[in-house]
Amino acid sequence: MTEWTHLRYTEAAASEIDRMAGAVRGRDGTVPVPTCPGWDLRAMTEHTGSVHRWAAAMVRDAAPRRYDREAMDHGFPEDFAEAAGWLEAGGVLLTEALKSRDPETEMWGWAGERNARFWSRRQLHETVVHRADAEIALGVTPRIDEDVAADGVDEFFDVLPYARWQPRVAELRSDGEAIAWRTGTGLAWLVRLTRTGFAHERSEGPADVTVTVPTAGDLMLTLWNRREPDEVRGDDELLRFWRERARIT
Repeated sequence: MTEWTHLRYTEAAASEIDRMAGAVRGRDGTVPVPTCPGWDLRAMTEHTGSVHRWAAAMVRDAAPRRYDREAMDHGFPEDFAEAAGWLEAGGVLLTEALKSRDPETEMWGWAGERNARFWSRRQLHETVVHRADAEIALGVTPRIDEDVAADGVDEFFDVLPYARWQPRVAELRSDGEAIAWRTGTGLAWLVRLTRTGFAHERSEGPADVTVTVPTAGDLMLTLWNRREPDEVRGDDELLRFWRERARIT
């Protein structure tokens, strides 16, 4: 498995941005995105590229506070035919900003880590999910590198408790019930709901409900509510409880 450094995250994010640009290039911006209700391909592309530019500006400045993304002019083109190039240009800005910073550079971040490394990891997985959104909208089955997806699963569990704009995340607590997430490639995670929140680890331990999917990529998309599980065994009410509350977007 990949050793995930700040540089490796940065390079993988750049690759994913290029893949997303390739997915939307030459497409109709009015195509609905079913995994992002209310958005079409244009809105989803604008959102993703704007987040890249927003993150790039904060990393460039080692910002001690959150910049107002909505107040910034990200220069999204009127003609959607230019959107892929705009996305790629934003990827260059993000890559340059991330590479200019030591991973431990202190700056604002919305989850546990308050450093530049948080942003290289977060922008990789932000882009993976939205690239998948674009492909799903266009009738293409998303494929995610297994190493990227495995870290994406870890990252989802790591940052979920900090998604304070989703108040129901705080309800993810109970008396020790466990959810097993397993893949056909041998990777597995165990989530246990406690009275103070939830804990997670890479483990194949016993659980009240077990979710099985073919790959880590499939699991990442399942956790982000981009696909349904392939197999569920056990307490499906516990799984429903989790999926209704474990949301970042």
